[in-house]
Amino acid sequence: MLETQDLTVRFGGHVAVNAVSCAFAPGTLTAIVGPNGAGKTTYFNLISGQLKASAGTVRLNGRELSGLSASARTRAGLGRAFQLTNLFPNLSVLENVRLAVQATRKGEHRHGLNLWSIWSDHAQLTRHAHAILESVSMGERHDMPVSSLPHGDQRKLEVALLMALDPQVYMFDEPTAGMSHDEAPVILNLIRRLKEDASKTILLVEHKMDVVRELADRIIVLNNGELVADGDPATVIASPVVQQAYLGIDPKEEELA
Repeated sequence: MLETQDLTVRFGGHVAVNAVSCAFAPGTLTAIVGPNGAGKTTYFNLISGQLKASAGTVRLNGRELSGLSASARTRAGLGRAFQLTNLFPNLSVLENVRLAVQATRKGEHRHGLNLWSIWSDHAQLTRHAHAILESVSMGERHDMPVSSLPHGDQRKLEVALLMALDPQVYMFDEPTAGMSHDEAPVILNLIRRLKEDASKTILLVEHKMDVVRELADRIIVLNNGELVADGDPATVIASPVVQQAYLGIDPKEEELA
């Protein structure tokens, strides 16, 4: 169970996320929605450790994560999509994914005890990396340098690297942003498959309400840094705050009509 309690961050006099308390259970995909500037990505950054909270806590399975760095939180089981600027742009797509797999696996590659064992372990890591690339339709691009990838393939690689970490919590921040109409279904199908694993928790920041309707088991709404709605998709989408933020419908005007 991932939990935030009174999670808050201030930038000078501005409160970007204000005392947000929420729990996210395994086997559930929660969509986090809200208008631009609502605090969605900031909330993600507070959970994953990219930002330090001004107040409040983050816990995973009862373990306090608030004082940990982003990398330590990743090792604890929080999986946030990589930013490609943090990778090895001159290495191949396959090498980047293999390194991500290797970072989470025990094996002889960590010890250097026996050349045959090291080679065998390396081969196993490489096969697993290939399988992940195939799952995101990147198998044919495995030998390309990361720096040469078009934008759509960069987004696919971000998801591949997240899968390589095999986290307890998957955190997707607009995973199809900038992707073409033909490319987006690859990522959405991957998220659908991840949903089938009842041991995983999935958080999704997404502006496209058709995607939210299809994938989400639950929706929370942030507005001006505050949690303003939380519930099943049908109920939340029909709520006045979502109607006004996304559809431009003023509930007061509707009542007067």
